Amino acid sequence: MCPFNESMRTRRHDLSDDFEVVSSPRKGAQPYDPSLSWEDYATKYLEFTDTAPTVYHAIDYISKGLKDAGFKYLSERESWEERLQPGGKYFTTRNGTAYCAFVIGKSWKPSNGAGIVGTHTDSLASILKPSSKKDQVDGYELLGVAPYASGGVGPTWWDRDLGIGGRLVVRDGNGVRTKLVRSPHPIARIPTLAPHFGAVANGPFNPETQQVPIVGLVDENEKLVPTAEESKSPLIDKHSLRLLRAISNYSGVAVKDILEFDLQLFDTQPAALGGLDKEFIFSPRIDDKICTFTAYEGIIEAADEIAKGSTLGIVAGYDNEEIGSLSRQGARGNLLESVIDRVLGDIAESIKKVFYANSFFVSADVNHAVNPNFSNVYLEHHKPKLNVGVTLSRDPNGNMITDGLSASFIYELGRRTGNQIQQFQIRNDSRSGGTIGPGLSAKTGLRGVDLGIPQLSMHSIRATTGSKDVWLGVRFFKSFYEAWSEVDAEFKLGDL
Repeated sequence: MCPFNESMRTRRHDLSDDFEVVSSPRKGAQPYDPSLSWEDYATKYLEFTDTAPTVYHAIDYISKGLKDAGFKYLSERESWEERLQPGGKYFTTRNGTAYCAFVIGKSWKPSNGAGIVGTHTDSLASILKPSSKKDQVDGYELLGVAPYASGGVGPTWWDRDLGIGGRLVVRDGNGVRTKLVRSPHPIARIPTLAPHFGAVANGPFNPETQQVPIVGLVDENEKLVPTAEESKSPLIDKHSLRLLRAISNYSGVAVKDILEFDLQLFDTQPAALGGLDKEFIFSPRIDDKICTFTAYEGIIEAADEIAKGSTLGIVAGYDNEEIGSLSRQGARGNLLESVIDRVLGDIAESIKKVFYANSFFVSADVNHAVNPNFSNVYLEHHKPKLNVGVTLSRDPNGNMITDGLSASFIYELGRRTGNQIQQFQIRNDSRSGGTIGPGLSAKTGLRGVDLGIPQLSMHSIRATTGSKDVWLGVRFFKSFYEAWSEVDAEFKLGDL
């Protein structure tokens, strides 16, 4: 039986003093402190971006950081009964690309609901095809890749230094496990055609035949032959031998022991501070690694306050938002609901409905900052700026969950906690994007908003945000976890 069953609440609360919440020191990290420089937080984000070039590396980074902060890992493949305790900090992962972390207040009960933040962990990329081997052309070795979402082989990816990385499935003794891998240097490039060739250099371009990465030169007089051991690999006829040997070298896993992989190309240029006074961050994968990073930092910084109080704080980072979220690790899967079911245990279904009705959800995804070269395409009075604060997104056609009631909730929270809130809505002659908010809210009945950190050049291989926006994001999410319940106390009058 779950320790947070309403009928068990009193008994468990009486025992809560027996449970000591221990927070291990965060390795290489600084605790949140309003007096710290914004540069401290910007620098941590740059390190995260460079350390985590793929979604697999991002979840690995987050998992290690949560463990360092005293969160206990719970496998979805095991029972959580008798493991969850008041005042505890926990997390789980799914598929190596999504995670959910939560902190249980010592005096929390299900009818108190939860403060929940959801982000997406994926970014635009080029994914290696199941068989990436392509015919050699004019002495070049080519790599077969497919675009993930609307990026990966588009114009902003051309003439860029591209590395390769992701997840290997490997044979280890008598078992099978996964291992992360990344190249230590660029291995691929999609070359443009010089304008001297005339109209053909202007496109349109065929994404299958004219936007193909080159990965090496071929000596036509040399024929590579796999060794007897390499011939045992199930991938030997699907990918070039040179690629398999390179992946083996990067990972330390023999070619014959690599059973499969999920690999992608990524921009190898490091993220950097930019601008005359370092006002900007120039970086790959801002969408949506920045909301993922700041929400993760926010719950860690708020964890001790949550643990000693009467609330439940949850953060979920989902994969596959860029392609519609329909996967077990996406927001249209059941990761959040599964975690909540395990925390609530075998309470009555009616209490579970009360839990969702008393919770508040922040769907956090990047937003459009105003571009000064195209200011006219933005809706007047809805032009978010960098280094100001998070931005509420609204859309009357259902692409966002923000409405007047939920917006007033966040504005009030911002006033109480010193967080400035901006607003964005698309013009009538433009098309709104979407994110995870509507799907999760529709499934669960959660009240909530869509908001995020503004950025320039969304869906480019490299984008721009404000260097202070990392600190502003962490501060907002920390404030949300610590203050949402107090604000909600004023929003319980009538049918809200």
